[in-house]
Amino acid sequence: MAMSPLNQRRWRNFRRNNRAYWSLILFSVLFGITLCAEFIANDKPILVSYRGEIFAPVFNFYPETAFGGDFQTEAIYRDPEVECLIVSGGIQDCFDEPEAIIADIDAGSYQADGFAQGWTLWPLIPYSYNTTVDRPGAAPLPPNAQNWLGTDDTKRDVLARVIHGFRLSILFTLMVTGAASVLGILAGAVQGYFGGWTDLVFQRVIEIWSATPQLYVIIILFAILGRSFWLLVGLMILFGWTGLVGVVRAEFLRARNLEYVRAAKALGVGNVTIMFRHMLPNAMVATLTFMPFIVTGTIGTLAGLDFLGFGLPSSAPSLGELTLQAKQNLEAPWLAFTAFFTFAIMLSLLVFIFEGLRDAFDPRKTFS
Repeated sequence: MAMSPLNQRRWRNFRRNNRAYWSLILFSVLFGITLCAEFIANDKPILVSYRGEIFAPVFNFYPETAFGGDFQTEAIYRDPEVECLIVSGGIQDCFDEPEAIIADIDAGSYQADGFAQGWTLWPLIPYSYNTTVDRPGAAPLPPNAQNWLGTDDTKRDVLARVIHGFRLSILFTLMVTGAASVLGILAGAVQGYFGGWTDLVFQRVIEIWSATPQLYVIIILFAILGRSFWLLVGLMILFGWTGLVGVVRAEFLRARNLEYVRAAKALGVGNVTIMFRHMLPNAMVATLTFMPFIVTGTIGTLAGLDFLGFGLPSSAPSLGELTLQAKQNLEAPWLAFTAFFTFAIMLSLLVFIFEGLRDAFDPRKTFS
């Protein structure tokens, strides 16, 4: 569907803002890569060929018995015995000397009972965010060819945790910011458009709700219900929706007595149409001005809660928890540098993108 002339002008303004445009491209590439994190950093193969059949461990559960093993539990694909079973087609000799048999099969000097030689297609990083790295030495371990950004203090690959943590942080922020912004814009629009007692009551409710200590409520509910991703999303939305109410309310209070609004009312146009078709677009510039602060604030709040131990579950790939590890392991500077550059790049790109959006919606802003 073709864009309207107004949206075409906005897109041209955004496109001419080189910093915002290239930030959008770079952020889209990084976010797109992390959306495919299971295919980039995982301790399960992407594909497995066994006796002529193709398996996809990334998507499905396969017990060890599916590859000729003895256990009904999920196959540990990096186990030499399981690897030997896959490559050899399930010969029982794998339980004796699996590594020697794999070497013989690779050299072509071992016949695997007539079955076609199997294979596994591994991700670029053969570790997930919670995989313990089999590497000698005391954790945290420094970067090397096996772990490009080193390991944390429990021997988990830092790069894998950054990839999964980047995706989790952005998805969390998009959900919280999107839902909280919708609620805040609706509340501010209703207050500013109708005014009077509606505005007065809403303002008193917001004052009381804003005075509620967010951290204490999160701590109490987590102590009762346990740490949960969706519970944290819900709590952040409940406490974050007031961020845009004030600016939207002010814009609607200013615009409700303008000539085009009074003319629309005189023509019998409904309140909802006037509010969201005619008045809201004029309030978008002020709204988008505050959006970078809301987005970066949400990411910072999540990182802060994780740093304090009241954020995401301990099993989640948390960037805030990586920052805590950097503080607790000053002898491992790669943890601090990784956390700093991850947050700096993420927040800078988002701020530049929203600044471009704000300028694109501003009718007074043009780019040469």
